[in-house]
Amino acid sequence: MTDTRWIEVDDDISAACGHYGKAAALFDRGGFEEETLDGYRAKMALMHSMQSAHTSLEAAFKRILEILGEEAPGGEQSHRDLVKRVARPVTIPGRVRPAILPADVARDVDESRRFRHRATHDYDNFEPALAGPSIEAARRLATTLPAAIASFRDVVDPPAPGDPQQD
Repeated sequence: MTDTRWIEVDDDISAACGHYGKAAALFDRGGFEEETLDGYRAKMALMHSMQSAHTSLEAAFKRILEILGEEAPGGEQSHRDLVKRVARPVTIPGRVRPAILPADVARDVDESRRFRHRATHDYDNFEPALAGPSIEAARRLATTLPAAIASFRDVVDPPAPGDPQQD
């Protein structure tokens, strides 16, 4: 693309997708019910992989906002507000920035955010059997995020004529 600042965005998206995919694989492997070190490891690995995925994704969103000259949300609700921000168009003096994510992808990102919140604040009561919706969102995000971000980038930073990405 025309702007090398997107390199780090791509790296963060790639990391998020990798973590989401591995989280789904960990969920499929199971073993959470065991009252052993292996059961503990399975639960913690799943929670940490989902947390890492969402954290990488938030880093990408913050980098995108920085590229666009927008400040990231702050305060106690900043994680929720960041998802809401990237899911909608924003009027900036002189232009309207389109939504960074399509609605379906944004819903999955919000599910990931909710999982991370539960895993971070209530990890002692984590119930893998209830994680199904979050894991399904993770499966979709592992494959839909790169195209969603690339589509947005092509709108706000279109390839230059002759750019090999354009061919």
